[in-house]
Amino acid sequence: MSARLAAPRLTLAFALALVLALVSGCATAPDEPAAGPAVSPDPVTASDETELQRRARLRLELASAYFAEGQYATALDEVKQALVSQPDSVPAFNLRGLIHAALGDATRATESFERALALDPRDADSLHNYGYFRCQRGQRAEADALFERALALPAYRQPARTLMVQGICARQAGDLPRAQALLQRAFDLDAGQPIAAMNLAEVLLRLGQAERARFYVKRVNDRAELRNAESLWLQARIEHRLGHMAEVAALGQQLRSRHPEARETAAFERGAFDE
Repeated sequence: MSARLAAPRLTLAFALALVLALVSGCATAPDEPAAGPAVSPDPVTASDETELQRRARLRLELASAYFAEGQYATALDEVKQALVSQPDSVPAFNLRGLIHAALGDATRATESFERALALDPRDADSLHNYGYFRCQRGQRAEADALFERALALPAYRQPARTLMVQGICARQAGDLPRAQALLQRAFDLDAGQPIAAMNLAEVLLRLGQAERARFYVKRVNDRAELRNAESLWLQARIEHRLGHMAEVAALGQQLRSRHPEARETAAFERGAFDE
């Protein structure tokens, strides 16, 4: 189950990135025959699930939806029910960790992620999410180790997601060159990801590469469905750095007309382009 990408806000980047593919792996494949010629197993389908696994999967789908909407207590209730049906569910403990992290319960979040990885040390979603959790707690070395374990998995299908979050964590820690390298790799793997483009533009602006930063933020602002107060303000700051005052004025007008109450509009009105 995937979360909806509402807008490429830096502050929303993490939550939106983290809730992707949370309910994968709820069902397990049936045992292979003991003898006979080797046959590639079919993909796991609904017919392979036991009734308890089906109940756990449905509970987790609900929990993921509630989590994406910020209804954490309800999401936690659904996860509890999933674990009643399937006590060894890695996705359930993974999501339980995210919920407790969102609720500010670091102890239970840690316990949940550790339990998920004890059940499956190669679960990429748990590695990714636990890495983010460690990053947010300022444990950068531990976070990087978890991110790298996820990225090293040969079958991992979402490396751009992990590179993006790893890059954002490096930016938060003030390591701008490393953040640039990671975010560039994320963008190169998934050029349609606005969160990576926005964060890369921010890092490039701070590194004094305003022209390159402009390229990436325009990839967001040129799409009306992605454009928001933050992306407009970021481009206004970049255009101001480049001395493109006509573009700055046009972006300011968009902020005033579309986002009159936004903090980014207030910053524009103060002329806080270099704060």
